[in-house]
Amino acid sequence: MQQGDFTALAKDYINRTGYSARVLKHLAAYLGAGQESFVVADVGAGTGKLTEGLIRLGLRGYAVEPNHAMRAEGMRLNDGRGFQWREGSGENTTLPDGSVDWLLMASSFHWTDPQRSLPEFQRVLKPGGYLTVLWNPRDLEKNPLHQRIEARIHEMVPGVQRVSSGSSRYTEGIEQTLQAGGLFDNLIFLEAQHEAHMSRERYLGAWRSVNDIQAQAGPDRFNAVLRMIEEQVSGLEEIIVPYRTRAWTVQSSKGRHSV
Repeated sequence: MQQGDFTALAKDYINRTGYSARVLKHLAAYLGAGQESFVVADVGAGTGKLTEGLIRLGLRGYAVEPNHAMRAEGMRLNDGRGFQWREGSGENTTLPDGSVDWLLMASSFHWTDPQRSLPEFQRVLKPGGYLTVLWNPRDLEKNPLHQRIEARIHEMVPGVQRVSSGSSRYTEGIEQTLQAGGLFDNLIFLEAQHEAHMSRERYLGAWRSVNDIQAQAGPDRFNAVLRMIEEQVSGLEEIIVPYRTRAWTVQSSKGRHSV
């Protein structure tokens, strides 16, 4: 499996946890997203984990995803619910100029080239529109079970880099990146804790959907990692997984700084 190729993972993405409803609700209120004309774009939408949260807020717009298998699964799960699915990427969303009030990338901005994606986001945003990049890392300090599993993974796959994590270690410098070149400013940061209550089957399915470890470990070691995790949770009827949604929001300077 190649790092960044999610084709084989689409069916397991249903097991993943969505993003904090509190974070999305507060951001929507801050941005005035309740207006009927408000248009949202979920770019790098995957199978629609963030899209589902936006739908629950009554929002509508676009879900943009480059991977065919992920996009097909997202369309199957969210068809006819106010979002138009399109093929596209962070560097080429395929969206019209000035068509979006709020563009979001959930656990996907790190896969883009910011020198290309940020100008593209400004292009599709309306003057003064908003960009949010967010991640949903597990809150490992909250539970010894998850600390133990993570430590074992690093023992089994020495040097593994969790490039999809939104923990502080992997998002250092994100504020500077988002505001580089003067395309975006007025940064705000929101963070909230939340929990997912999972069956063993769903928990293991969520691990099967992880790309970065699979790509770095290879199939044999990753299967060994899955067996280790299964042993760690054997006998548990329910697994509580603590998460921490972390969201950075900036505003497009287009149309605000010109005189």
